[in-house]
Amino acid sequence: SVKRMDINLSNCFIAVDDFDKALVFYRDVLGLEVRNDVAYEGMRWVTVGSPSQPDVNIVLEPPVADPGAAPADREAAAELLAKGLLRGVNFSTDDCDATFEHIRAAGGEVLQEPIDQFYGVRDCAFRDPSGNMLRFGQPRKQ
Repeated sequence: SVKRMDINLSNCFIAVDDFDKALVFYRDVLGLEVRNDVAYEGMRWVTVGSPSQPDVNIVLEPPVADPGAAPADREAAAELLAKGLLRGVNFSTDDCDATFEHIRAAGGEVLQEPIDQFYGVRDCAFRDPSGNMLRFGQPRKQ
């Protein structure tokens, strides 16, 4: 038999092109706490997370987080980010509609108003200041 491993999500990464705007959104609008802010070779990584999930981090990072990356690769990644084609993250919430109203009132760019999805959640979607799609969902009441 296969030995079961106990593994948990620790970090996920979101590419951002403006850390100051990203911090206003993730810290001030979404209410995530800033856990780390690190600079290295002209780049920056800012770790944020929900106070209710101290062991799960979202790391805001440059579109190409490799100091040795070719300029063409940096440009390509920046273009994909600007088009909103890089993946964001999905958040869970206990009240999709209230979360939606809060983020919209704070100036969030609406991609999808709250709707009941066929796969069992009610969710909404926004773009962060860098163009990443973020979804906020709650389990649908049966």
